[in-house]
Amino acid sequence: MAETHVLFVEDDDVIREATQLALERDGFVVTAMPDGLLGLEAFRRDRPDIALLDVMVPGLDGVSLCRRIRDESTVPVIMLSARADSIDVVLGLEAGADDYVTKPFDGAVLVARIRAVLRRFGHAAGSGAGGGETAEGSEGGVLVFGDLEVDTEGMEVRKGGEQVGLTPTEMRLLLEFSSAPGTVLSRDKLLERVWDYGWGGDTRVVDVHVQRLRTKVGQDRIETVRGFGYKLRA
Repeated sequence: MAETHVLFVEDDDVIREATQLALERDGFVVTAMPDGLLGLEAFRRDRPDIALLDVMVPGLDGVSLCRRIRDESTVPVIMLSARADSIDVVLGLEAGADDYVTKPFDGAVLVARIRAVLRRFGHAAGSGAGGGETAEGSEGGVLVFGDLEVDTEGMEVRKGGEQVGLTPTEMRLLLEFSSAPGTVLSRDKLLERVWDYGWGGDTRVVDVHVQRLRTKVGQDRIETVRGFGYKLRA
C-alpha cells in the first residue's frame, strides 16, 4: 500500500515537530513547513495526498494558502485553528477546506479526522449514491434534475450541458441529495454520511459546503427547510 503524504504547515516549532512525529508514528509521510510560502512551494513540488494548514502562519496565511491550493487541485485540506470562532472556521471552509480541527488537539483525534477525509476522498461515490428513484430521469447512472445532470458512475456533474467542477466533498454532498430528491436531510445526517462523523460535529461545515455547492449547481436547486435541514428540488 502506498504511503500517505501529508503537507503540514505550522509556524509553532513545538506543535510542528510534535505533530510531525505523531503522524509519522502512525505511518504517514510528512513534509512540515513553518510558513505559507514554503508550504505552497512544497505543495507544488511534492503533490501531497492531504494538506494540514494552520490559519495563522507567516508569509502566506493558511486561508490564502488554501485558496491557492484549491485553484490548482482538489486535494483534501484540513484547517487548524487556535480559535473556534465563526470567522476562522467559515473563512477556512469558504476558501475550499474540507474540514477543520481546533487547537489544542489530541493526536488521535487528528489522525481520525485525516483518515475520515481520506476515506471519503477515496470513495467519492458515497454510501447513499444511486439509491434514489424519483429523479426526473436516470440513464446509465445519470440522474437528471431540470438542467442538472449527475453522473453517479463517471463522477461528473453538468449544468445546462456544461461540466461543473466539484471537489470530492462537494460531490459526495450532491450524491447524498440526489439519492433522495425531495427528502429533507438533517445537518447531523449529512455530517454522518458525508463527513464520516461517528460523533457530533460542527454543522457550520455542512452549511458552508451547501452554500459552495449552490453557487455551482444553482441557488434554487438545494432548498433550506428551516429547523430541519436541506433537500434537493427534483
